[in-house]
Amino acid sequence: MQTGRGFCMAAVKNDFSKGSVTGNIMSLAVPMTMAQLIHVLYNVVDRIYIGYIPEHATLSLTGLGVCLPVIAIVIAFANLFGMGGAPLCSIERGRGNEKEAEAIMGNSFTMMILFGILLTVSGVLFRRPLLYMFGASDVTYPYASSYMTIYLFGSVFVMTGLGMNTFINSQGFGRVGMMTVLLGAVINIILDPVFIFGLHMDVQGAALATVLSQFASAAWILKFLTGSKAILRLKRENMGLKASRVKKIVSMGMSSFMAGFTNSLVAVACNATLQAWGGDLYVGVMTVLHSVREIAENMVKGLTGGSQPVLGYNYGAGEYDRVKQAIKFVSAATISFTVVAWILISTFPEFFIQIFNRDEGLVAAAIPSIRLYFFGFFMMSLQFSGQACFIGLGKAKQAAFFSVFRKVIIVLPLTLLLPHVAGLGPMGVFLAEPVSNFVGGAACYGTMIRTVWPELGRKKEKEEKEEKA
Repeated sequence: MQTGRGFCMAAVKNDFSKGSVTGNIMSLAVPMTMAQLIHVLYNVVDRIYIGYIPEHATLSLTGLGVCLPVIAIVIAFANLFGMGGAPLCSIERGRGNEKEAEAIMGNSFTMMILFGILLTVSGVLFRRPLLYMFGASDVTYPYASSYMTIYLFGSVFVMTGLGMNTFINSQGFGRVGMMTVLLGAVINIILDPVFIFGLHMDVQGAALATVLSQFASAAWILKFLTGSKAILRLKRENMGLKASRVKKIVSMGMSSFMAGFTNSLVAVACNATLQAWGGDLYVGVMTVLHSVREIAENMVKGLTGGSQPVLGYNYGAGEYDRVKQAIKFVSAATISFTVVAWILISTFPEFFIQIFNRDEGLVAAAIPSIRLYFFGFFMMSLQFSGQACFIGLGKAKQAAFFSVFRKVIIVLPLTLLLPHVAGLGPMGVFLAEPVSNFVGGAACYGTMIRTVWPELGRKKEKEEKEEKA
């Protein structure tokens, strides 16, 4: 029986208002963290194999790096509708309104399909000017174009696989969500060497393997969400778009979208600036650094992602003390992990770099770059945990603002300006990241504590007075 909001609920499956808050979060966070790491394999394994292509490994890796803004945009739109819809579903489930939760999921799915098609068409039509704008040279353009064209034709699968998996996780099926990602990753790992080396397809083979693996993940996800085991099911009658519902989804997902979109903008600025100051070599270095960061960052995303359904459900159910407990736990966990990650990367930089490329010139340039780029990485955890709280509680405007603040207001200008300061050159590009982590992380988390914490206290006091009356 749930009384937090004045409604009654019979035995609810995956009720996050019961049991240990930490246990609820970890039950989702562990498989989601594993899923995040496995997901990294989609792109990271490509880069590992590409980094070992005979004769043109570095050029191929650099060409793939030029495509990273495109990949970031596709992921951004997947997050717009996935991370926009999933927290709303959790809140509606906490309120006992599963019908509206299913309608939100159906609308999110429709938007993913429509925008996946739009991205494919526009990307293929304008790929040449886009890639040169993203930092391609005449030497690296053929490799970038080959990868990007095939990847774009799989945009619908990528968006469905990434975006709809959030609805599995938000229902409490973390292990199922992990298995869907694992399925795609295993297929990708198997197909990559077959296509790249066996069939001599090089970067085209890497892209094709990624697309086929994402297709498999998407098919598995849709099978689960339309089956009997799901709490919220994907139904045809819920796929018709409703303007008010789409507005809520987009508003909620704007933070995650802006995070991905601004990542794309920053990647463009980084590639272009590095191309001007250091040439193809430093574009390749940034590709390696981005790959290492993906591994470290996605561990944190697993923890914060596991907290969001718990935060949203308990907020919707009026369990405000449990919301505070969840915030405390996810903050401590993310800080602890990022401190360890920073120490390991700073102590063993060569190990992490050589996972992706063993070219002596690239490794030599990457060692001081990676130490600078990851300096104070633990401050990034404050950005992630602060935004996870804003998203989980439905505070879309705050979440979106801090996504824009860190990347557009801090990172982007510094990326363009710092290479001109004190002879920093390409190192100025790498310095922009730690500066943004300190400033953006502190601002985001500090604002969350000053605004959300008192609000939760006021809501609890109000409900206690209403119950006494």
